[in-house]
Amino acid sequence: MVIKSVAETSYRGMYKVSPDDGPAFFIRREYLSSVDFDALSPDFTPDDAQSEELLDAGLCSAAELKAVDYLARAEQCRAGLSRKLRHKGYDDFYINRALDYLEGADYLSDRRFARAWLNTRRTNHCEGRTRLLSELSVRGIGRDVASAAVDDFFAENDEDEICRRAYEKLSRKKSGDKLVAALLQAGFTYRQVRAVMEG
Repeated sequence: MVIKSVAETSYRGMYKVSPDDGPAFFIRREYLSSVDFDALSPDFTPDDAQSEELLDAGLCSAAELKAVDYLARAEQCRAGLSRKLRHKGYDDFYINRALDYLEGADYLSDRRFARAWLNTRRTNHCEGRTRLLSELSVRGIGRDVASAAVDDFFAENDEDEICRRAYEKLSRKKSGDKLVAALLQAGFTYRQVRAVMEG
């Protein structure tokens, strides 16, 4: 492989590398370790090890660009984005390096995802703390991040009021022990359930 050109793209820090043979690919200097990025210029001829590293950097960049495509549509969590990229055929090595970069640049944040998910979830669901923590855990959000997000959510939303709305909705179809069980399953405490049923 001989480098024909290296040109910066509109996406900050990403460069398009055009070799003399084969398709062009994208890289960023953060994905290179032994190859001197500043040495990449027309007619640069990498040895086998350098060629392999450049191709690895290209695969990391490809995974990053696909991840950014998903992030442009909505907040994503790392676990969910990893799963989507794996489904698209990217190797875990390239996925992890790309997502490490995106987290470091604050383009990817489990904290932001958790907050956005909670705010969207409340539109159609009336759920308590334990259910919301469980749902975030299923989505790969760590315990500390999930707890902080749920704390923030309930600092802005009255959990007892949400329990009351859940009671009003569920009591149209259930009563007695089945209603209590449904409210507990929705993540409310027994104290909250008893208070709303007695109130």
